[in-house]
Formats: sequence, structure tokens, C-alpha cells
Amino acid sequence: MNKNILRITQRIIDRSKASRAAYLDKIAGEKSTTVHRASLSCGNLAHGFAACGSDDKNTLRGVNHSDVAIVSAYNDMLSAHQPYQTYPEIIKAAVKETGGVAQFAGGVPAMCDGVTQGQPGMDLSLMSRDVIAMSTAVALSHNMFDGALMLGICDKIVPGLMIASMTFGHLPTVFVPAGPMPSGLPNKDKARVRQQYAKGEVGKEELLEAESASYHSAGTCTFFGTANSNQLVVEVMGLHLPGASFIAPNTQLREELTKAAARQVTRLTQQSGNYMPIGKMVDERSIVNAIVALLATGGSTNLTMHIIAFAKAAGIIINFQDFNDLSDAVPLLTRIYPNGHADINQFQEAGGMALLFKELIDAGLVHEDVETICGRGLTRYTQRPVLEDGKLVWIDGATSSGDDEIIATVEKPFSSHGGLQVMKGNLGISVLKTSSLREGSFVIKAPAVVFEDQHELDIAFNAGELEKDFIAVVRFQGPKARGMPELHKLTPPLGVLQDKGFKVALVTDGRMSGASGKVPAAIHLCPEALDGGLISKIKTGDMILLDGETGELTLLVEESELAKRENATFEVNGHHQGMGRELFGFMRRNLSSAETGACSLFDENFQGGL
Repeated sequence: MNKNILRITQRIIDRSKASRAAYLDKIAGEKSTTVHRASLSCGNLAHGFAACGSDDKNTLRGVNHSDVAIVSAYNDMLSAHQPYQTYPEIIKAAVKETGGVAQFAGGVPAMCDGVTQGQPGMDLSLMSRDVIAMSTAVALSHNMFDGALMLGICDKIVPGLMIASMTFGHLPTVFVPAGPMPSGLPNKDKARVRQQYAKGEVGKEELLEAESASYHSAGTCTFFGTANSNQLVVEVMGLHLPGASFIAPNTQLREELTKAAARQVTRLTQQSGNYMPIGKMVDERSIVNAIVALLATGGSTNLTMHIIAFAKAAGIIINFQDFNDLSDAVPLLTRIYPNGHADINQFQEAGGMALLFKELIDAGLVHEDVETICGRGLTRYTQRPVLEDGKLVWIDGATSSGDDEIIATVEKPFSSHGGLQVMKGNLGISVLKTSSLREGSFVIKAPAVVFEDQHELDIAFNAGELEKDFIAVVRFQGPKARGMPELHKLTPPLGVLQDKGFKVALVTDGRMSGASGKVPAAIHLCPEALDGGLISKIKTGDMILLDGETGELTLLVEESELAKRENATFEVNGHHQGMGRELFGFMRRNLSSAETGACSLFDENFQGGL
């Protein structure tokens, strides 16, 4: 086992000692020695199975068989979640074969950042994670259930389901993916058309045609953004069946994996004699494994906040420095767009998760002896699922890369560094994704151009005012100010300027998309402008140093000058009204900093990480 990873893991264990112990005591107290519904009164139980058929009612009257909750993020607008439409009946039939019952416990909202990018609804995106966690809690609150199946894929859905799963940590829980859509227009071609549109070289019709050729079918978007990063992280934590993450939807293999996941959760319940609750299964080592895999693949920066949040729900305290130090210890092993040309299907064809597991395990970069839904040990995950005569079996996965431009080895990685750099300086602390940056773009010293909104940058770009070296400062985008919307619409104009030879970068207290790439972006800046962070004192023309090699982020203005300046004032200008934003004021005001998960759910009464 890599000594640095062991050291960081122990640091997290020591830091989390009190909160983790309190959490484990809590879930131990919620464990039942029999089925959970046994604690219900006759009236309670009658309500709980009133709509069931006679066979299921008879099963639920007894105490020998499990009742499994299905929680789903299905809706048919989101391509990634549309396949879930048929899952409940498949799951119910599979669980019935084991002698148990599965009930659809509740649906959770699922919004698409791809639809809301640059729109008012994006201001709700991050907060939707906490709504999903609370919605899942409502679904599981009836105390009918002995295990749970979580159906979710995209950006905030899986983290929200994870927070809730950790909160209900006494329940065995399995996550059930739906898989990526088939490859369409290559991502690099899509990005090229976006930049052509930003330059006025093509019109809206050409842009829509390119976007439609890229996003064209049911399934997850094929780039390595937050959705696919979620799937990778969940599998590395042992919450998926081995190799389940990137099997295409609407295939026989996908359906058999769904049935197998349904059966598997019944093998982990108290009634099975093999009780393994998710809160005990996921420990500090599992969390470190998740971060290592994210870094080794150059995954989404959004997971820096999400892992912190769901780890905290399990009493485990993670911070940005842990990500930084693990990044120093982990090599970059994959090139998947935006940090390469390949999409997630090509990654799968080159060896996929089984090969990634093998590389990480053989190099001692992950804790192999963790608990998973398949038992102890990650070695099981070096296998891949296949159908033999219509039956689901697992066979050994690839032992070498099918394409060394997509999956590298630990001995010859794409980079010795995991692709994430924590930035520190007088401006505060932020994160910078380095895995996609071009040579020569890691260090930028340039004057600031300050914006209060991403649309202001678009206006300045279209007016030709940004044909120069500069660092765009987009502030009042943090959790408490705006709910921390993604600023992915900034990527095409800044990319155009970079291609013209200008040195450009971004500093913001907001987020960038999981698809962010070649433009250096110091994001998630803490403290945010609304909390009085120094970003609120920056003026256009101030020099800023962004050094992605040393991790320095410094406003190069004399302290005496800064002392004279007032903090800029946040102009609400309707940002808290419309598209439902007025309903989220209570949540927005209570969001924590990005480094503590940008979460509204943890207060002094929370029994997880506090």
C-alpha cells in the first residue's frame, strides 16, 4: 500500500474519530433484530401494505423476508434517467424470486445541468442535491424497509442519494445505474462547433445540429463529466455490482445486472444472516478510494464538494487539502474527454473499470480490503459482467489497455499528478483542475477583469473588449449568494481567446461544469464574496497570480491599499426570484462553504459528521 495514501487515510481517521464513533453508535441503535416493520402497529402495517397484492401482503405480515425500498430519480426528460421507467417492475419480480417484497418507496427530483446551463434554473442545481437527500429521507421514513435500491445517475442526484443513504446507514443499500448513451458526435467536434458559434462563424441551426448529434439517445452523456464521475466513484466504493457502471441501457446485459442488483441487496439484510449496512460498509478507506479513483481519471471537480458532503453524513471529515495531497500521490491513468479525445464508451472498450481497478490495486493506490456489496475486497471488481447462454456471469477483465491513449499504466502514466491542485493565497482557498490544461497554461499573471455575472463576460466578449491577457473574476456566484450555479457557458468564449494566443484564466466562487477543460479555472473559492472574501475587493486592472504548479493564488495588491477598499455589494437584481428560486431562500442562506460540502443539511443536531 502506498505510504502517502496510508498516511493521509490515517489523518482522516484521526480527524474523524469522534464524529465517526457517534455515527456508528447512531446506526447501531437503529438496527433491528428482526424486520423493521415488526415495530409498527397493526394500523401502521395495514397502511404500509394496503395496495399490495395478496401474496405480498402475506409476505409482509411475517418476519422472515425483507421489504426492499426502491427510490428512483426517473423522469423521461433526462436522457440518463429515462431508462429507469421500467426498472421498478423488473426489480419487484427479482426480489419476489428471493421470497421478499420490493416497494416503490418514493421518487426524487432530477434536474439536468445540461438543460439549465446559463439559465435561471441553474441557481437551483446545487440545492437540488439537498432536496434529493431530504426526499429520500421521506421515502425511507416509514420504517417498513430492510434494504434499499437507489436509482440515480446524474450530477446532484447520486450525491443526494448518497447523503440520504449515509443518514439511513443502518440499511443495506445498492446503487443501480442505467448506463451511457451510444457514442454520437465526438466531443472534440462538439466543442469546436461551440467555439465557432461563439466566434460567429456558424449559426444557431448548425450549433443545434451538432448538439443534437452529440446528445441523441437515452443514457448518460458520454463525456467524463459529473454524471459519469458519479458512477465511477460509486463503483469504486463497492456500491455497484462489478462492472455495472458503463453498460448501455436497454440491453439484455443491463437488465440482467438490474435483476442481480435487486437480488444482491436481499443478501445483505438482517434476515439473510449476512447483515452489511451501508453506513458500516462505507468507511474512511472507502472514501479515500473514491477520491483516488476520481483523481486517477481526471474526474469532475464537482465531486470535491459532493464527496465531502456525503462523507460528513457518515461522520467522516474530508477537506480540500486531502484532495490535494492525494492528487500528489496518484498518477493520471486515463484520458477521457475533456482531458482527452475518448468518450466513456471508448474507455469501456479499452478495458474500463476492471482494468482501472487492477492498476490501482496492483500499485497499492487503493485500500483493497474494504467491504463491498459483494463481500470483502476490491479484487472482485477486476472482473467484468457478460452473458453466457443468456445467464449473467463475471469473467476476468482486461489485464492490459486496449488503447494506451485512453488508459495508461501506473509505470507510464499520462501524468505523475492526479490532476487536481488546491490553490491558496490571500484570496483564500480554491481548486484547479489541471488534468485538461495545455502545456504553458499552468501559470498566469495578468490583470483582473471583474464581472458580477457570467452573462456580463459574454457581453464583453461579443463587444471585442477581451482581446488581451486577463484573469476573469466572476464573483457573487457562491453558495449563499446564488446557490453556486455552474458557469460552463464561460468555456467557449474563454477557449476562443486562449486559441487566439491570449493568456486567460478564471477565478470564481462559483462552479464550473464537470466538462470543464483547457482554461485554467480556480473555482469553489472560499470564502465567497458574500461572506466577505477578498474576491469582493478586487477591481478591474488588479494583478493576480494563478500558479497551477505551486498552488499559489494571490491578489498582487498592497495590504495598505486593500485596507482602504470596501467590499463590493451583492446586487440581487432578480437572481432570487423566478423559476422557483424564491422558494429556496432558507436553504441558500444556510449553505456551508464549498470546502465543507456547500450543504444546508448539517447543523448542531446532525448526528453524522458533527
